[in-house]
Amino acid sequence: MTTPHPDETVFTYAAPALKFGRGAAAEVGYDVRGWGARRALLVTDPGVLAAGHAETVAASLRSHGVEVVTYAGARVEPTDASLEEAVAFARGEGTFDAVVAVGGGSAIDTAKAVALLVTNPGGLMDYVNAPIGRARAPQQPVLPLAAVPTTTGTGAESTTICVMDVLALKVKTGISHPALRPRLAVVDPALSATQPAGVIAAAGMDILCHALESYTARWYGEFPAKEPQQRVPYCGSNPIADLWSEKAMGMLSGAFRAAVRAAREGDDGGEAAEQMALAATFAGLGFGNAGVHIPHANAYPIAGRVRDFRPADYPQDEAMVPHGMAVALTAPEAFRFTFDAAPERHLRAAQLLSPGVEGADASVLPGVIASLMRDIGIPNGLAEVGYGAGDVDALVEGALQQQRLLATAPKDVTGEDLATIMTASLEHW
Repeated sequence: MTTPHPDETVFTYAAPALKFGRGAAAEVGYDVRGWGARRALLVTDPGVLAAGHAETVAASLRSHGVEVVTYAGARVEPTDASLEEAVAFARGEGTFDAVVAVGGGSAIDTAKAVALLVTNPGGLMDYVNAPIGRARAPQQPVLPLAAVPTTTGTGAESTTICVMDVLALKVKTGISHPALRPRLAVVDPALSATQPAGVIAAAGMDILCHALESYTARWYGEFPAKEPQQRVPYCGSNPIADLWSEKAMGMLSGAFRAAVRAAREGDDGGEAAEQMALAATFAGLGFGNAGVHIPHANAYPIAGRVRDFRPADYPQDEAMVPHGMAVALTAPEAFRFTFDAAPERHLRAAQLLSPGVEGADASVLPGVIASLMRDIGIPNGLAEVGYGAGDVDALVEGALQQQRLLATAPKDVTGEDLATIMTASLEHW
């Protein structure tokens, strides 16, 4: 056994196979049948089913001789209960050779849980990240997963993460393991071109924060050295992830506002929609290895403790803060806090997102983010989604449970730091 070097000298990079382009969803059957699959579970949600996107994929599977069983009960912003319901359905339907997810990050994360738990013993909490769950690693191979996103932003088609709300604890957490990364990501811009403006805005802020957080994450060489079996999927910023993140930010600078504006006007977005789909893919390929940090850690309790906020263009039957919106709400102040750890990266990111922006201090990137949020209709801070100063301690407590994410921040983060960020994020403009 070798003696570890004090500082890490190795970074890892992994990604799913990728198929991109209009019409790609109609080719899924060819790919899944190529894995030797004869029976597949298709996981989707009621809205995507009604839009016909799931049937496009199911027809492709059937045309290549793959029997399809459809589960259309995926919940927007999955909970431990909704994931357990999906797993119970799959276990009751017999044996599958593959899982195919068609939908947003919620459907893809639901499919990841199913792919894991139909082949491995135990329950959901056995695999959920510590300290909330037991963080057990899979003992048996996970079913291969083809992910077909219908929203542009979550990056779930590229990552090793399955995210959920644990209802009893009012906290969002997840399962993280390399085995959960989809085998194939199929990104068809024709599917995401039908998103309403509110969904484009929220999911697009997820793209933005994926790119920003992975780009400003702690450099991989600043972590303690690890043995191969100890390395985790989120290894810190590194030269390869940086390229994907920079490209995603550059594409967002020209496409994001245009895509939201087109949706408001009833247009399918055209080139802007395609650029958003590419940006989402690139950001996913970056953060899926480098990791995310403070805005995502904060987003978990922000989404998990919501009381009565109901965002436009989302289902109105229950309160929710969409994931991308929850991430965005503290992003300006989070990047103000991390600025002194890597000033050149924060300023470079600001220039990529807003070419020609002036200034060289900690306020530049927060100003760029807040301006974008205002333009696309993201709420003006935590107060607008129902939180007040009296909620800060509980939100901080929830964020502190996300140590896997906070460890990736470019500087150490205390509860006091998070409280300062949350308080300053009650209102941005």
